[in-house]
This record gives sequence, structure tokens and C-alpha cells, in this order.
Amino acid sequence: MAGSETFVSKVELHLSCKGLRNKDTFSKSDPIVSVWVYDKLRKCWSEVGRTECVKNNLNPQFSKTIYLDYHFEEVQKIYFSVYDVDNENQTLQLENDDFLGALETTLGQVVGSGTYSKPLQGKKAKDAGTITIHAEEVTQSRQYLTIQFAGSHLDKKDLFGKSDPYLEFHRANKDGSYSLVHKTEFVKNTLNPVWKPFTISAGSLGRGEDSCVIKVICYDWDNDGSHDLIGEFTTTLGDLLSQKLMTWELINAQKVSKKKYKNSGTITISSIKVFQKYTFLDYIFGGCQINFTVAVDFTGSNGNPKSPSSLHYINPYQPNQYTRALTAVGEVCQDYDTDKLFPALGFGAKIGGKVSHEFALNGNPSNPYCAGMQGVLAAYHQAIAAVELYGPTNVAPVINHVANFAKQAAQNPS
Repeated sequence: MAGSETFVSKVELHLSCKGLRNKDTFSKSDPIVSVWVYDKLRKCWSEVGRTECVKNNLNPQFSKTIYLDYHFEEVQKIYFSVYDVDNENQTLQLENDDFLGALETTLGQVVGSGTYSKPLQGKKAKDAGTITIHAEEVTQSRQYLTIQFAGSHLDKKDLFGKSDPYLEFHRANKDGSYSLVHKTEFVKNTLNPVWKPFTISAGSLGRGEDSCVIKVICYDWDNDGSHDLIGEFTTTLGDLLSQKLMTWELINAQKVSKKKYKNSGTITISSIKVFQKYTFLDYIFGGCQINFTVAVDFTGSNGNPKSPSSLHYINPYQPNQYTRALTAVGEVCQDYDTDKLFPALGFGAKIGGKVSHEFALNGNPSNPYCAGMQGVLAAYHQAIAAVELYGPTNVAPVINHVANFAKQAAQNPS
């Protein structure tokens, strides 16, 4: 095998914790897990993802999946830190929240185990709980489902009300365990809930396999985190992909032995749509044409082109910022433009004493096309020497110009 070849797979991590420490006085902890990977090149840890925050729960199951690139031939250090979130804005630094525990391991150990459970290490406490990571290779599926569920005649669980039901969707893993992959919102005080539609990939919901079992559990939401089981049922990805408006009975195993027990209500698919999400290559292979157009900002805010501090400074020894940007973007886009003729426009400059927000860099308004990126760069250098940087910034005319190109191409594909 050549030294440049590597084994790279995309893996998904499903996280849960048990027995976390309680850091809140009048309720339970609100845990969140932050996931970090060690960057060998920069020699530092980088955060790659966070779960959602689960309110009032010392044994949380997180529905948000963490995705990572797995390099078989590398030792990839990975660090999981668990915090009790005290602020509403979870984008803030978690260091301001209560630390519950952490685990440092390698992605290889996690992937090799399939389901990996280890004690969390706290700052002082010996028993900080455990974290479980279930790893699987990501199933590449372009199929997506948009589904809406409704419940009927659910069990009443609240003393002074009805129930506040929500659904959890657990996917069967290859080792027989289950991973939480989606959770609906709860609907307040009703025995006949209608949940909001949600969209999920067939790969996430059922590993892209028709036979994959999906366990759906209905709970009555409680503010203190002690959610009451209403009932559950199982289905398969294949059943859902059939797009039939199916109905299932919710069964509570604790009530099955009772004489008159039939079910704890029913769950019905009220609407379902299966569709494909296409990739960039799908569009290219399908005949999609890409036309690359350049628009350069010649407003005065860029600085005097004769000054070395200007973004438009023409340095005989090295390219300026605009030249670098044009080259970097153009070299990628030109591969998908069949004729390699690129319209190159400018805006925000004074030409012949008049401000223009749409002019051809090559000076030919009836034919602003340039041959390849070399032609674009030559036209840019020609323009910067001939115009006066001015303003204001008004990019609308060049956007409309490109939109008209697209409109004409759509009306006359040939």
C-alpha cells in the first residue's frame, strides 16, 4: 500500500450517561456532553461537537449524534466532558457551568468495542457516574423521511390534568442494543396529541436497512425529569419507507397482566413523505451546468492601490489579496465550467468621472467574457490601473446581471 493511502471512515457516536452527580439544589442536573479531539498538528484539543442539554436528568440519553472521521492507522485521542448547564445559551463556554466528569480515551478503543462504557473522572468525587458511547460506521443513505405522528386515547398520567406526551425513537444496533436517534417535542395536557413533522435520514433512523427495528416509546413529560412511561411499540425502517399511514398500539408491559388491559392508546402516521437528497456529484453527473462569474469590489474602503496596506496593492513580487482570492476560488470552479469563458465584472469604481456598479473588467461591456483564470487576472490588473476606487458598496446590479444570465440559460438550454 502506498504511504499516501489511508483508511478513513465516517463514524457516528451515540452518547448516554448514568449516575451523574446532582449539582442543582431544587432539581436535578441538566447535563450536556462536549466532545473534543486532539489535533496532532496544532498540538491542542479541538471541540468537534456537543449533545443537546437534557433537563433534570442524572441518567440522560442524548439524541444528538456526534460524527467523526475515523482513521484506522492513527491513534486519535478523544475527550468527553460532561457539564451541568446553568445558562440558557448553550453556545457559551461550558467552563462557566458545573463540571460533572470527563473521560479521555481513543477513538480506536470506542470503535473496537462497539459499545464502550467507562467511569467518568470527577475533580474530587470518586463516583462521578459512567458514560456510554455506542459507535457505528455511518450509513451513506440519500433517502430522507418527513413524518408526522399523532396519538389517540393515550393513558392519563397527570393527577390534575391529562398527559404531556412526547415520543422517543430508538434504533436497533447491530449488537442488539438501542440508540436514541430522535425525540419529539412534548404536547401539553392532551390525550390526543399531534406532534410537529420532523425530517430524518434513513441512515440515521434505521441504518439504511429495511429490516432495522425501530422502537418508539411514548412518555408523559414531567418538569422534574421523572417522565412516566405511557407505552411503546416497534416497527421497521421498511414499514416507514412504504409510506403507508399505519397505526400501532402502545403497550405498557407493566399493565399487560391486568384483566381488562387492551392498550395505552394508539399512534398513527398522519403524514409521511420519502424523498432523496442529492449530492453535488449527482447534479454534475446529471448534466447540471455551472457557469463561473467574477465580481470585484472596487470601492474606496479597500484602500489606495498605491499603498502597500491596500487589498488592491499591485506588488511586482507577490500577488495581492484579490489576486489570491480570485485564483483560489477560480481554480476550483473552472473545472466545472465547460467553455472556460468567465464573465468578469466590477462595481463601486468611478470610470470617466461617473460611478459604476456594473462594468466589465476587460473594458468591453458587450462581451465581458475572459478566457480562463489567466484572462480574468489580466482583466483585473487592467481594470485596477484604469479606474478610481470610489463607492458606495452596491452589489445588487452585478447579482441581477448574473441572474439574467441564469434566466437566459434556463430559457435556452442549448
